[in-house]
This record gives sequence, C-alpha cells and structure tokens, in this order.
Amino acid sequence: MKVILAGSTGTIGRPLLKALRDNGHESIAIIRNPANRGLVENLGAVAVVADVMDRNALLTALDGRTADAVMHQATALRGASPRLRQDDPTNALRTKGTEHLLEAATSVGASRFVVQSLVTGYGYHNHGTRPLTEDDPFGALRGHYADPVVSAAAEAERLAFSASGVDGIALRYGMFYGPRAFSDLFADLMRKRTPVAPRGGGGEAAFVHIEDAASAAIAALEHGRPGNAYNIADGNPTTWGEFASAVARAHGTPRPVTAPRWLLRLVGPYLEALMAQTSMRIDNIKARTELDWKPRYASVGEGLAKR
Repeated sequence: MKVILAGSTGTIGRPLLKALRDNGHESIAIIRNPANRGLVENLGAVAVVADVMDRNALLTALDGRTADAVMHQATALRGASPRLRQDDPTNALRTKGTEHLLEAATSVGASRFVVQSLVTGYGYHNHGTRPLTEDDPFGALRGHYADPVVSAAAEAERLAFSASGVDGIALRYGMFYGPRAFSDLFADLMRKRTPVAPRGGGGEAAFVHIEDAASAAIAALEHGRPGNAYNIADGNPTTWGEFASAVARAHGTPRPVTAPRWLLRLVGPYLEALMAQTSMRIDNIKARTELDWKPRYASVGEGLAKR
C-alpha cells in the first residue's frame, strides 16, 4: 500500500517508517520541519512538508497525490507539561488534527485510516484487577482533572469510525517505552535525582515497546476491521515504581526517587492522576486474534534489555 504517515519523526514514527518499508509499503511522511527531510528519506519515505493543524496548508501540500491509507500517529508529547493546558497541543492533534487528516484521506483517495488512541481513554481511576477489553466503557467523563485527555482520545476514535468512505481503525496504545520514549525520559530524570514515581509504587499501568507499537500499526493497516479499536499493550501490568526500577537497571542510573502523592499533585497534577490515581490491566486478546499481532517483548524488563 501507499501510506501517508503523520507523526513520522516522533517516538513511534521512526520505527513505523522502517516497519512500513520492511513490509513492502510505500510511505509519504508528513513533516513540519524541512530539516527532517533527510531523516525520513533515509527510512525510505517521501517527505511532504506541512502542519497537520493547518488544514489548508495540509491539503495544498498533498494536492495531486494519491494514497491507499493514512496513519495518524502525530502527538506533541515531547516537552509536554506535567499540567494539562486548556489548549493542550496533543489533544488538539487528536481532535482537529484527526479532522484535517480525514479530509486529507478523502482528497488523496485513501480508503483506510488508522488513528492513535490511548488506553487511558478507559478513565483515570482504579479499574481493579479484571483486564479491560475493547468492550469496556471508553471515553466516559467523570468530572476528573484528566477528562480532556479521555475526551480527546474518544473523539479521535469517533471521527475515524464515522468518516464517510474511509475504513477507520483505532489503536489504544499503552505507555510507550524504548528509544526516545518514556523510558529515556525517566532515565534522564533519575540521573538528576528527580522523583519519578509515587511512594509505594503507584498504580498498575499498561506498557508497550515502540517496536511492538509499530508492528501493531502495520497489522492494523493490513488486517484491522473497520470501525474497531484494538488494545495494544504487552499484557503484563507493571506499577510505575517497577517501571522506574527497570529503567534504572537498563540505563545504569541511580535508583529511582519516589515522592508522596501530595507532592506529585503539587508539581504535576496530571502525573499524579496517571501514576497514583489510575490502575488498570489491559487485555490484548482481540489484537492477537484479529490482527495476528503478538508483542515481541512480553514485559518492560525484557524490552529494555534490548538496549
């Protein structure tokens, strides 16, 4: 297939461009910064300079091009604030950005659309020990500080599933780790002796290595059922304390420093919501069965040992 990829230079973008190339697909990479042209071209893609959030510029940049599919993996998580802003750029990419990319899909004649979603769309609270499946409520708002993140993920899925003439598929990713992902961020913070986890370990979270995330995107592109979401996580629930300890071992940093919940809430209320208030286990059987996808790395420790 000929695939247009938004988010091609982000955490998942680089391994995904490589996976597209290795699986025989032709890629058109949307980049904002012309300086990244060489990076994506070295990964086998054709570069198109445009900003996903600028509808007119995006459609103009793609004018005259054709493609079979569009993949939306664009975020603005690098350098994100631990406090949610009303104009959070990643939430805007999931809502307005999805709208613009769906218009682009129509303009280039694409019939498939794969959008990045999040397991946190199930809600920022303790979900207990029963693994969550794609049939569990998604996008339900609870008057919570992190409701905008939940709402944006649900809206991205709604837009993709309801688009006319396009088969929309959503990937509900766990937390990314691997090069240029959460694990590198944690390692940098631990070198500075910055608190990285709630005292007591925090809640259980779902993780996925970025290479496994990329392989899931390829599987969804090729085999995903229209109008369906898929949980993409390694299936091995890990507390934030365990995650930080695994990162420290893999990167050779000092032991992780923890902080009481009140301090996390004061410094970064979103992080406190994610790490201390939220606990979830994620079932990935649907992706394994329907997409024939299996994570290469069964746990954070296994994936980090690859470094």
